[in-house]
Amino acid sequence: MVSRSYSNLMELASGGEPLPSLGRRRIPRVVTASGIVPDLDCSDDDAASAASDHSSHAPRERAIIVANQLPIRATRRGVDDGGGGGGGGWEFSWDEDSLLQQLKDSLRTHHGRADMEFVYVGGLRDEVPPAEHDEVAHQLFEGFRCVPTFLPPDLRSRFYHGFCKQQLWPLFHYMLPLSPELGGRFDRLLWQAYVSVNKIFADKILEVISPDEDFVWVHDYHLMVLPTFLRKRFNRVKLGFFLHSPFPSSEIYKTLPVREELLRSLLNADLIGFHTFDYARHFLSCCSRMLGLKYESQRGYIALEYYGRTVTIKILPVGVHLEQLQSVLNLPETGAKVAELLKQFSHRNRLLLLGVDDMDIFKGISLKLLAFEQLLMQHPEWRGRVVLVQIANPARGKGKDVKEVQEESDAMVRRINAAFGQPDYQPVILIDRPLQFYERMAYYVVAECCLVTAVRDGMNLIPYEYIIARQGNEKIDRILGLSPSSRKKSMLVVSEFIGCSPSLSGAIRVNPWNIDSVADAMDSALEMPEGEKVLRHEKHHRYVSTHEVGYWANSFLQDLERTCHEHNRRRCWGIGFGLKFRVVALDPNFKKLAVENLVSAYRRTTTRVILLDYDGTLMPQTSFGKSPSSRTIDMLNSLCRDENNVVFLVSTKSRATLSEWFSPCENLGLAAEHGYFLRLSRDAEWETCVQVADCSWKQIAEPVMKTYTETTDGSTIEDKETAIVWNYEDADPDFGSCQAKELHDHLESVLANEPVSVKAGMNHVEVKPQGVSKGLVAKRLLSTLQERGDLPDFILCIGDDRSDEDMFEVITTAVNGPSLNPEAEVFACTVGRKPSKAKYYLDDPADIVRLIQGLANVSDQMHLDSLGVFDQMHGTPPSATDTVPR
Repeated sequence: MVSRSYSNLMELASGGEPLPSLGRRRIPRVVTASGIVPDLDCSDDDAASAASDHSSHAPRERAIIVANQLPIRATRRGVDDGGGGGGGGWEFSWDEDSLLQQLKDSLRTHHGRADMEFVYVGGLRDEVPPAEHDEVAHQLFEGFRCVPTFLPPDLRSRFYHGFCKQQLWPLFHYMLPLSPELGGRFDRLLWQAYVSVNKIFADKILEVISPDEDFVWVHDYHLMVLPTFLRKRFNRVKLGFFLHSPFPSSEIYKTLPVREELLRSLLNADLIGFHTFDYARHFLSCCSRMLGLKYESQRGYIALEYYGRTVTIKILPVGVHLEQLQSVLNLPETGAKVAELLKQFSHRNRLLLLGVDDMDIFKGISLKLLAFEQLLMQHPEWRGRVVLVQIANPARGKGKDVKEVQEESDAMVRRINAAFGQPDYQPVILIDRPLQFYERMAYYVVAECCLVTAVRDGMNLIPYEYIIARQGNEKIDRILGLSPSSRKKSMLVVSEFIGCSPSLSGAIRVNPWNIDSVADAMDSALEMPEGEKVLRHEKHHRYVSTHEVGYWANSFLQDLERTCHEHNRRRCWGIGFGLKFRVVALDPNFKKLAVENLVSAYRRTTTRVILLDYDGTLMPQTSFGKSPSSRTIDMLNSLCRDENNVVFLVSTKSRATLSEWFSPCENLGLAAEHGYFLRLSRDAEWETCVQVADCSWKQIAEPVMKTYTETTDGSTIEDKETAIVWNYEDADPDFGSCQAKELHDHLESVLANEPVSVKAGMNHVEVKPQGVSKGLVAKRLLSTLQERGDLPDFILCIGDDRSDEDMFEVITTAVNGPSLNPEAEVFACTVGRKPSKAKYYLDDPADIVRLIQGLANVSDQMHLDSLGVFDQMHGTPPSATDTVPR
């Protein structure tokens, strides 16, 4: 069933044709999330039976694996003779080469998840006529627990061959669309097709998910916006995403017109996995530069805070399925093929170099051929002895670039064979037909060295397969003529730009663009002493055999469980529209400040304290002009005129700046630089909260800051009377953060014997006297009022950053203390929905200004009411909530 909320959009994306559903298939579980009423195709008895089964048995652990293609092979039966023109139906079997199938087998066999249920959601390689959709869907779910996503051919082409292969795939492999011939320009219609297909996948998941129990694991770049659609329907869904391709550097990624949409969609997952630290680092850099997010290490895990949710980054390369490889090595066909290759190569005293690559522009086949040609030119001794067998698998994409690569490779092979070939010797053998897996394993067994020199690749498991094949078994050893005690050996030449390279420390790593370097690496691999080849092989085999596909999958699921274990303890709700949707997750006691409740409390209290931050609260952080507007001055004056109010502006600005800006406010209290405050009257003297003997330490700190300012473009120094601040808000975020950490350590070192503290905040490093904070200002104010006998029965404290948390802590801990009225109402409010010591929040500075303006209006009206103005002029005064701007 297609979710009705998506039906119109999906029909539009598919050209107006209704999209297929699973038809007669019965859904195994009932969706329990609020707001979802599945249109189940089953009888009442069936539903009652299912409910009984669900209640009488504990739910099984279940994972929904989502990918572009199902791990299924489909075969069309013979054509009907009935004259209907239709086919004879379909036969399906598991695709044993699929990673998705391998991870299930390995998890169930070796990692304690024998009872775990797996449901797959994805497409089929073969085109299924619409009339057969229901039957095929029913057959796949009942027999394989697979939910197929049937896409109209045009939509599928625009999605896969269009956006995925023309936009994302080249860009993620560092190819910029500099011209229409190189990847093609960004096409908004292809992007819409990509989004539409991701929504179709989301609808298929909705048909089978139990959101409170199931884990959803989404795979690869085809489905990067799927997390948003799932998170929108189920705020607490347990969702992981693994990217199997490279993630490019921020300088490359930022050229994508929909860059923020993809980043925000990925951040709607709980766990995001990458093969290497480089890929994860590039993703984190993009989040920092384009979304302003910071990441940190939490007990060994890299985590991002995203609207109160913790998004964890997982770095672990995928492994191979050991049992499958070993079973293929045991096949009689494999042994026969090994014997055939030995006769072809080894018995003629020839050494085999092996390359196994897809025929596409990123696998570097032509560069490898050039390097082999260079080897034969520079080392004549290898002519007649060394053979390069290049297995070229069919390309996954299609287009002009694939044809050009194939033509270039064919031309190079002909040239090399013509130049260095002999009557009984062909230096390069190009195999461009599909090989059976056992044939490929046989080539691994015989090859002296495996060459994987892709110019950019996500992971590439060819080196891992080669290592397992070279380890062999007793049967292979007999064919090779090896004794049981023989130590195995292997050699690898791998590109620095493939995902498996960091895990293969014994391989010869090369820059595939450097032809001479790759030729030298080939020569080194052939000349290397046997003992060293053995040691390198043994090191590789230890890693590959212990980090197989099940280890990778189990580690990912364990981290997903750990990341999601507090889902039900948080309050979650969604904000934003379209692909900017995100979920805010906060402590259950943290809630939005209700204006009506605040105004009601304001009206019935008699001694009020109002503490306001300035930057980021009354004035947006992004505002270029920081001075207050006339509206702000009028608003504060209205609050201050109420004799029941003590209003303080608590800022880290200098007292000279605050005195100048707020001189029109007669009774506004000012707290500046954390160290001073002004009480009630603009003519009052500044009083110090903490006695600062002198600021001679500035002579030490300022030269250090100047050094970092000169070397960090965009940074500035703000010299206050009792503090000095180094700001890097306009600097490069990564470099600025790095410099800030270094500056923080440097200042702590040189100021170790001075009575100051060095604090790192959002885009700044500050040096100030010890013990000075906004919390101290709040504490001093409350104690002063207590000494005067004025115990506040209303406190409103609003701020937006870390320095304001000290104020929140002071006023919340003062409840039921001697400095407050026993019935005092306390409102600590932060700006933005984020973790805070405050119990309330408002969304942005505009909300704060409206709130303060509303309180000012209430004060004015209460003053007029006390004079009887409303009774004389209008009769009854307006209600409290009517005075608050909306």
